[in-house]
Amino acid sequence: MRFSRAELETFRDRTVPDLLPDPLNLLFVGINPSLWTAATGAHFARPGNRFYPALYRAGITDTLIDARDGYTESDLAELTSKGIGNSNICPRATARADELTREELLAGADRLNRLVTERQPKVVAVLGITAYRSAFKLPKTQLGQQDSPWPGVQLWVAPNPSGLNAHASVDDLAAAYREIAEAAGIVVKHL
Repeated sequence: MRFSRAELETFRDRTVPDLLPDPLNLLFVGINPSLWTAATGAHFARPGNRFYPALYRAGITDTLIDARDGYTESDLAELTSKGIGNSNICPRATARADELTREELLAGADRLNRLVTERQPKVVAVLGITAYRSAFKLPKTQLGQQDSPWPGVQLWVAPNPSGLNAHASVDDLAAAYREIAEAAGIVVKHL
């Protein structure tokens, strides 16, 4: 599928339903949906996003998911059978995460708190350190495992997989996501 800029703009401010399998072993939390994600309904769908290549390279998924046209049934089955879910700090779709306001990020932290309290995943991985620092008012946070505000739930902060994040390669993302998946008890294949 290809979208023109004008077509993508029609998806601005829309929301994408969370992917919340039961059981929920690992909840990956992005910053907010891209316009492409809103258009397809699949998390991390924008071409150039490195989320699924990193999952595959880490050995978390058996196949390389290509969500740019939306999820296939086999894509969803692969994620949900392992208890891998997706959500966002802010549910509103934008072209870039820097279009979000500080107030939206703070409200997003409250939203995530309610979601995690209700669903009790084993592990939550927030993908995007700058957004995490702003949303949770923790400006000195470093990447890695955090003190979790949710009893019995591990909290991790990892690099954002957006193609706009030049600080992390697919290999860097894969290493971080593999460690998080192992903490969640998700069996990863040996590389």
